[in-house]
Amino acid sequence: MGARTFVVVGATSGLGLAVARLLVDEHQVVVLGNVAAEVAAVTDELGCAGAVCDVSSYEQVRDAFAEVVGRYGTIDGVAACSSMWAGGDLADLSVEHIRRAVETNVLGTTYVLREALEHLHRQGHGNVVYIGAMAVTTPRPGIPVYRATKSYGSSLVESLAEAQHSNQVKVMQLHPGPMPTRLQERVGAEFLDEVYAMPEQVATEVVRLLLLEPDDLYVSGERVLRADGRW
Repeated sequence: MGARTFVVVGATSGLGLAVARLLVDEHQVVVLGNVAAEVAAVTDELGCAGAVCDVSSYEQVRDAFAEVVGRYGTIDGVAACSSMWAGGDLADLSVEHIRRAVETNVLGTTYVLREALEHLHRQGHGNVVYIGAMAVTTPRPGIPVYRATKSYGSSLVESLAEAQHSNQVKVMQLHPGPMPTRLQERVGAEFLDEVYAMPEQVATEVVRLLLLEPDDLYVSGERVLRADGRW
């Protein structure tokens, strides 16, 4: 299909940045992040487009996607990589931290998928890959809020995937295990397993899903699990 256009949400560090790096040599890539200086640094490094977007704001998500469509005409794929860590026992988390985690991981995911699918349906094709977490399927102590918010995203994707009724628009999810990323630094070393995958390794799988063509015989709703560096 030649060069295509991809939006990578949460692309200023970690897995999102690794996905953008793999795509940018052959495709138009738009990176979204909520810190202006970080977005500027990534766009300068990769030579791609970018926009400041706090996913917890529907208006910012809406405007960012509209800007991409206005510039490139179509969106061929969206990687929803943004996430906020919320570790610790429930009683130890501040109300503000809980609120921001829900706004980012729940509302933000909802807004991104809503806008992405609206544009993909209008053009009749495209792929969405939601980045979840192995915490959804493998509970760990001390992360009730984080796991709950990521479980929401997984449930949302499953329902949306069932609603597509076509491979022309594919909605998929990938659940990495702990990786050495900036989010992981906030998590703490105790959550990083002895065997783990690097962001660059997981990014190859995200890109494989994003590059699926409309006529590929691939089922929307596919869940890819990549935990601890193993399949």
